[in-house]
Amino acid sequence: MTEPSIGVIGGSGIYQMEGVEDVQEVSIDTPFGPPSDRIVVGRLSGVRVAFLPRHGRGHRILPTEVNSRANMYALKTLGVRWILALSAVGSLKKEIVPGEHMLIPDQLIDRTRHRVQSFFGDGIVGHVAFADPFCPKVAGLLYDSAKSLGLTVHRGGTYVVMEGPLFSTKAESNLHRSWGASVIGMTALPEAKLAREAEICYAVCSLPTDYDCWYEGHDAVTADMVVQTLLKNADAAKKIVRKAVDTLSKRITETCACHSALANAVVTAPELFPKSTRARLAFLLDKYFPPKKAGTKKAKKGRKGSKR
Repeated sequence: MTEPSIGVIGGSGIYQMEGVEDVQEVSIDTPFGPPSDRIVVGRLSGVRVAFLPRHGRGHRILPTEVNSRANMYALKTLGVRWILALSAVGSLKKEIVPGEHMLIPDQLIDRTRHRVQSFFGDGIVGHVAFADPFCPKVAGLLYDSAKSLGLTVHRGGTYVVMEGPLFSTKAESNLHRSWGASVIGMTALPEAKLAREAEICYAVCSLPTDYDCWYEGHDAVTADMVVQTLLKNADAAKKIVRKAVDTLSKRITETCACHSALANAVVTAPELFPKSTRARLAFLLDKYFPPKKAGTKKAKKGRKGSKR
């Protein structure tokens, strides 16, 4: 059985922090293609932690191009049960100050259009509950970790996920504000959906870098602005990760409702599973639909033959 692990998804370099020991890079082949990059595995606070740069080292991958299915598959096969995700966002509320505040969202609005959203399809149908898209245990852990470090962090709020790579128009920004949303970003989906299907607890610490383009008197967001603010936030993000991992290390084997999200989700009759799809989804399905033991049918025929 794979050792339980904690996953950290974020920008390049987050895994380069004090206290990480026994570091190694792992390349994993998946049925869904290659992950964003090699996964850096090490020990922090006595537990295995798998660090994955969402956009690849050097930030080479557009948000739409991130192979989230491969990323989640790779983390799942490494034994990851909990994911701490970091995400740069634009603030849609004056009181959420870019570069100074953080937000732990509890809801999502999906405005993406071109991303694969599920592991299911190709003959096997699964419908997973997603009313509360972020694991409350991990969200609470991220919030408590930030508060204990004296950082200004907001708990709860809606994260709008846009397609990108262009930033919002003013009309879009004001529309999202009219919905009561708190932040806007490009990466929390389909990560959160795929994590739920993979029965991994997942939550995001969102790091506001700008006011999108709605705030009169403030410059509209630019890539340079985002990068500069992210560099400023990097140390705080590492401290939150380190603190959260330290706390979670003492609860690594605890269970959560997220860990059984697929219990009643698959509606396709098992005898109708296409072989190729069943094989590709073995990492999800074996828990609820154990594979038949090889040689069972042959053994039965042998017994019948011995009676004749």
